[in-house]
Amino acid sequence: MKELFALFFTFARIGAFTFGGGYAMLPLLQREVVHTRHWATEDEVLDYFAIGQCTPGIIFINTATFIGYKQKGVLGAIFATLGSIFPSLIIILIIASVLTNFAHLPLVQYAFGGIRVVVGVLIFNSVSGMWKKSITDRFGVALAILSFLIITCTNLSPVWLVMVGAVSGIVLQTVRARHAQRKGGDA
Repeated sequence: MKELFALFFTFARIGAFTFGGGYAMLPLLQREVVHTRHWATEDEVLDYFAIGQCTPGIIFINTATFIGYKQKGVLGAIFATLGSIFPSLIIILIIASVLTNFAHLPLVQYAFGGIRVVVGVLIFNSVSGMWKKSITDRFGVALAILSFLIITCTNLSPVWLVMVGAVSGIVLQTVRARHAQRKGGDA
């Protein structure tokens, strides 16, 4: 039970003290899950982010669910998910009740303008960290550029790009393994 509450409170704390959505939470989530709690490796967290992006729902909640499941099965997934949504639910209820009365005030509008800038930097930080870990060769660079061009110039769903990326990775690694096997057999 102690581990289940640790999952709940860890994800509740992350959800309560980060603003700007799933991507803005990624640096704190990564630090807490990988470095502090050792619940996952950097590569596993990147995989969870990727899968969390492709599945319906919010990336932070999806990632929390994956990590909770890895730690304590279905109950871990439930506790981590509830922990991740609890602060948002409370905060949204408070903001909704107050914001409708004060949204027109310049001070409130300026505050949200500043929050958007900081959140943009947090998202950039997360993306640059994932970029360094994920794009490690020419194939990765080519796939990243092609994906960027497709996503910016078309209305193609990101899910299709992720599937193409998965198939491309499988094909490339299979070809590389066969090539290395042939090279080893020739020696």
